Order: sequence, then structure tokens, then C-alpha cells
Amino acid sequence: MALARVARMLIRPVEHGDAEAVAAIYNHAVETSVATMDLRSRTLAEQEAWIEERSGALPALVAVIDGSVVGFAGVSPHRTRPAYRTSVEDSIYLHTDAQGKGVGTALLSALLDAAGAAGYHAVFARCVSGGADASIALHKKLGFFEVGVEREVGRKFGRWHDVVVLQKLIG
Repeated sequence: MALARVARMLIRPVEHGDAEAVAAIYNHAVETSVATMDLRSRTLAEQEAWIEERSGALPALVAVIDGSVVGFAGVSPHRTRPAYRTSVEDSIYLHTDAQGKGVGTALLSALLDAAGAAGYHAVFARCVSGGADASIALHKKLGFFEVGVEREVGRKFGRWHDVVVLQKLIG
């Protein structure tokens, strides 16, 4: 997949037909990194359900280059209590070949625009310290600020991990 031509990137809402590509990107992160603290890969049916959940008020997007999905991003509810309904948490994952090429910046920027258009006010990001430093840098580049660190809240690959919490107000 040729990623040198990021100008030809298309960012669009995720579709059911993207489930296999999105699952492959996500599952690679599950198996090889702490970009997600998930310990089990998603099945195709689980990925399809995730996409279905985002077909309404929860924006989710994919980045496509030369017909291939190279990244995806979406929001999830921040908390379940009704008073938190205008706050969401973002997630963004890129194919390894797409990292460091501006895809993440374009995708997260588009997701923030979509979340604002959907009426959300606050967006949170939870990034593993020491394992997702590129994600922390990406979020800060786009105006997120650190609001705290959750110490040793996740255990993966036989180690405890801290999670940096970042926030951006968008509406």
C-alpha cells in the first residue's frame, strides 16, 4: 500500500464493509502493543457490532488510501449517567504502514469535527504512558491537555501500565 501520497487520502464514515480491515488493524494493536488494553482480539461479528453501535449518534471514521482502510477512529460514551451525555472518549488506530505520515492527524481532526457536529462538548483520550507516546503527542498537537494520570490501572504483557488522561473541549 503506497502511503507517500497522503493527499489522496479519503476520510469517511465507517461502513459495515470495513469491518474486516478495521478488525485487522485493531487486533494487531491488541496482540503487539499497549495502544489498547484489550487482551483479546475482536471477532468479525464483534467488530460489526462495534460499527453498528456507531451508525447513530457516535461518530466513527476510516481513513482510506488507494482503496485500503489504513486507520479508523471513533468515539464512545465517557460515562453512562445521563449528565455525562455530551462527553465522549476517542479511540484511534492506524495500520503500521500509516503511522508517522499525517494520517492520524487528519483522522483525529475529522473525528473531532464530527463529534462537535453531533453535539458533543468534551472529548477524552486515555493513552498508555510509555507505550502510546505517539498517541499522547498526537492528541496534544490537536489541542488536548493532560488532566491526570491513572497509576498502574492496567496490566498487559506482564507489566503494570499507567494511563494518561487528556481532554479537549470542542463545543
